[in-house]
Amino acid sequence: MRRAASGPPFVVHSPESAAGRRAWPYPCNSVRHLALTVAAFLLFVAAVVGVSATAARASNPIIPWGAGCRPVAEGAVRTSANCGAELVEGRAIAPPEAPPVVRRVIAAANEISDRPYVWGGGHRSFASRGYDCSGAVGYALHGGGLLATTMVSGQLAAWGEGGVGRWITVYANAEHVFMVVAGLRFDTRDDMPGDRGPRWKMAEPDPRILASFAARHPTGL
Repeated sequence: MRRAASGPPFVVHSPESAAGRRAWPYPCNSVRHLALTVAAFLLFVAAVVGVSATAARASNPIIPWGAGCRPVAEGAVRTSANCGAELVEGRAIAPPEAPPVVRRVIAAANEISDRPYVWGGGHRSFASRGYDCSGAVGYALHGGGLLATTMVSGQLAAWGEGGVGRWITVYANAEHVFMVVAGLRFDTRDDMPGDRGPRWKMAEPDPRILASFAARHPTGL
């Protein structure tokens, strides 16, 4: 031990000694018990969280097609209604079961999926530096061989056959148009801040707004 400049020697008592028990605010056994209790509680919480996460994954399988997709049985054919296409770095990838025409529509939409929004773009000609809603949808449909001339959204509201399609559904009214192809939405709305133009989106359309749109689809699709 070291002796201070004056006074009795400075002694560090063990908490197990009688002097230590008088100096420490809590008995060492109590501190040790508290530490063990906290550790056991943390282990219990971790186990519960792990079980809950496992159960959640089991009851809600991860669907790689993203938000708005409905689970289907393994091996089932995915269509426009249940999200068949994948979205990778902004580009749609057609599902293996997609007909050739659907693949061509997706490929055409991918060609312009990074173009800016330009009002009236894609109407004088399918080729444009940018596109509005109907110009973008028209370009993709034209790429699939489904549309011969450009159309505005009001015209697309009467295009094709009525109702939701198996692979392609166009939602149109006098003010706006977008389409869902193999489960992915191709739209010029709901873009990220600072980014506006025709883009693929994984979220399905808001059901509250669909009542104001006519649902149309190509024959047989």
